[in-house]
Amino acid sequence: MISITKKERFLQTYANLPMASRDEIIVVVDGEPMTWKAAKIEVETDTSIGMKILDKLEGMKLLK
Repeated sequence: MISITKKERFLQTYANLPMASRDEIIVVVDGEPMTWKAAKIEVETDTSIGMKILDKLEGMKLLK
């Protein structure tokens, strides 16, 4: 069985979002609100903030 990473699940979820939704705030990390677009940049570049975003989104059950 192939395991899909949080990053891959995030990118799949992001790809299925309507364009207008990508500017919406989805999570607050270290006091900073993050939109889907900002989160994608952090996740794609594997930053520590990106890891926090993935953990929070998974906890909120937003990653399919």
